[in-house]
Amino acid sequence: MDSRSPKNFIPKPFAYHEEMELRISAITNLGLGLGRINNWVVMVPFVCVGELVKVRVFRNHKNFSEADLVAVLESSDGRVEPVCPLFEECGGCQYQHISYPDQLRMKRAHVREAMLRLGGVDGEVSECIHSEHIYGYRSKITPHFQKFKEDKSFPIGFLANGCNSKLVNVERCSIATKNINEELGIVRERTKVLAKTFKRGGTLLLREGNEGVTTDSNAIVTQNIGKFVFHFKGGSFFQNNSHVLPKMVKFVTEASQGCNYLVDAYCGVGVFAICGAEYFCDVRGVEIDKEAIFFARENAKINGVTNLSFTSEDAAKIFDQIPFQGDRTCVVIDPPRSGCSGNFIEQILAFAPRKIVYISCAPDTQARDLKSLTTKYEVRQLQPIDMFPQTRHIENIAVLERRGHF
Repeated sequence: MDSRSPKNFIPKPFAYHEEMELRISAITNLGLGLGRINNWVVMVPFVCVGELVKVRVFRNHKNFSEADLVAVLESSDGRVEPVCPLFEECGGCQYQHISYPDQLRMKRAHVREAMLRLGGVDGEVSECIHSEHIYGYRSKITPHFQKFKEDKSFPIGFLANGCNSKLVNVERCSIATKNINEELGIVRERTKVLAKTFKRGGTLLLREGNEGVTTDSNAIVTQNIGKFVFHFKGGSFFQNNSHVLPKMVKFVTEASQGCNYLVDAYCGVGVFAICGAEYFCDVRGVEIDKEAIFFARENAKINGVTNLSFTSEDAAKIFDQIPFQGDRTCVVIDPPRSGCSGNFIEQILAFAPRKIVYISCAPDTQARDLKSLTTKYEVRQLQPIDMFPQTRHIENIAVLERRGHF
C-alpha cells in the first residue's frame, strides 16, 4: 500500500492516487461521469460524455472506484467555460462546464432511466421545461459558517465538493439573484464582526420576494405567480426559481382538469389549490404543517378564492376527511424528497381518484411510488422541469389516470 494512502483505503483494484486515462460513457444522476477500465466502473466529476480524461483514483469501493479529474485530454463539443471561479471547489453546482442544451438532455435521460429502472415505467419523457435564466435565478440561499477559531479563517459559504464538513468561502453565488448577491456582501461583513460571539456554527438566510431581500426567517415574504399573490415566511418552503414556477403551476393546473373536484395533498401555503380552484367545483388542501395551513387560508382570502378549504392533517390520513367521490376527483401530490409513505399509497389506491398529478424533486423515489400506483393507474405523461440550472437537480411531474377512465 502507498504510504500516503488513508488508513482505511482499499488497495484494489487501483493503488492510491494511481493515474489512468478514462473515456466517459455517461453522466449519472449524481452529476458524476462514468467510465470503465477493464469493465471496472470509475466515477469522476466535472466531465462530459465522450471525453477522454486523465484521472487520479482516491477511493475503491466494492463495485466501483472514485477519482479526481486531472486533465481533459479530448474535450467534448458540449463543454463550456464555467461562470463561477469557485466551480469544482464549491459543491453547489455540478454542471457549469456543460452547455445548457446538453444539461436538459441529460436530465431528461436521467428521468427516463429512473422511471424504467426503479419504477418499471417504460413511457415517453417529454422535453424538459427550461429556465430562461440559467444563472442569477435562485431567490433563496442559505450560506453556512462554523465556530470561530483564532488560528483559522472564518469562511462563510457552502460545503466543498465531496465534503460534509469543509466550507468554501463564497463572496458571490452565480446562481443567486443580483439582489441576493448585493445583500450577501452586507450579511457576510455583519457576520464576520460577530464571529467571536457565536458559540457554534450556524446558517444564514437570504430570501428575495416582492419586498426585497430578507434575512429574517420569520419575515412575511410576498411572491406573485401570474395573477395570484402568495404570502409565506422567509424560512419556509417555497420554490425558489420564480422564472420557472409559473410554468410548473400552469402545467399542473392544466393536467389536473377534467374532474369535478381537486385534492391538493402536501399543499403547503396553497399554491396548486388556489391557482387551480377556478377549474373545479370544490377543492380541499391538506398539509401537516399548521403554520403553512394558516398562510394557505390567508392566501385564499387575499386572492378571493372561496370554493376551497384547508385542513391541517397528516397526508396519510386525509382521505377519511374528503367528501368527494374518487372517480370525480383529481389528487395533486407534492411530497418531500423521501416520497410518499406506504400508508399514503395504500389510502390513495383505496380512494381511487380518477386522476393523480405527482410532482417530485426526486425522480428516484417518485419512480418507486409509481411502481405501486401503476398497479391501478396508467402513466399518461412524464414532464421534467428544470428548476435548478447548473445543478444535477430536476423536478418531474407524472400524470396518471385510473385504468378504464381514458
